[in-house]
Amino acid sequence: MEKEINEKRAREKNGWVMLAVEILLIAAGIAMFAFGAIYVNDIPAFAVLMVGGMVVLIISIIMLCGFKTLQPNESYVFTLFGKYYGSLKRDGFFWVNPFCSAVNPARATMGVAKKISLKAMTLNNEKQKVNDEEGNPIEISVVVIWRITNTARAVFNVDNYMAYLSTQCDAAIRQVARQYPYDVSSNGDEKSLRGSAQEVADILKGEIQTRAEMAGIEILEARISHLAYAPEIAAAMLQRQQASAIIAARQKIVEGAVSMVKMALDKLSDEEIVTLDDEKKAQMVSNLLVVLCGNKDAQPVVNSGSIG
Repeated sequence: MEKEINEKRAREKNGWVMLAVEILLIAAGIAMFAFGAIYVNDIPAFAVLMVGGMVVLIISIIMLCGFKTLQPNESYVFTLFGKYYGSLKRDGFFWVNPFCSAVNPARATMGVAKKISLKAMTLNNEKQKVNDEEGNPIEISVVVIWRITNTARAVFNVDNYMAYLSTQCDAAIRQVARQYPYDVSSNGDEKSLRGSAQEVADILKGEIQTRAEMAGIEILEARISHLAYAPEIAAAMLQRQQASAIIAARQKIVEGAVSMVKMALDKLSDEEIVTLDDEKKAQMVSNLLVVLCGNKDAQPVVNSGSIG
């Protein structure tokens, strides 16, 4: 069973105070060498002063390795002889145990020495091909804004928190994408990857956060940055979308045409402009629907005789 490592504060001292101590040690070492030169004829005193000065200078050189400087939103994670020593997260000038080692498994990826950035960072994964709820292959990618909140978990719970987050984002995308269709489905489901952007973003953020908790990472935002049908079905899906748009438009046209025909018949009847039997009404309805629903402009035909 893995041991849970909780973040703790590293024991540090004020860097300026320790810098003054360092200067005093160096001065003391130099002074001991100078007095050793004076007592060169007194072998015991000379030996004590020279050895003492050398020891003091060696200690001062070792202490120089303990000085650390941190900018705002940066951190050090220290280990001491293989054990977690603590994390330093305050900005300023400090001195820590010079035998401590700073650890950052993602330093090669981030391009920063051994400091861990606590700033909000952006992860933009490459496009990947997944299947939506209806089994259609789509291309999708997300932009994730994140930051480290627990440095101990980020360093010791995963091998490389940058690579870990990238992998978990890919898994979360696949998990969320197959829960929704690309567009509004034919069964009337109003939720889709394209139409329910905010809801999908919230679910995606929660899914990634659950996976990133072990690495001490907080997900600030996760949104779909690219969404499209895969190239092999893009043309067919475009035709389907065009057909759906045409059908929807036709439905609106027919609804409007029927309403207009009904209004015309009611107006003629109410104002007693003309009396039409059922056959004439049917002919009038047919003509009006042809005019209102046709793709091309109607060509009028003038009847100079009677209606009958």
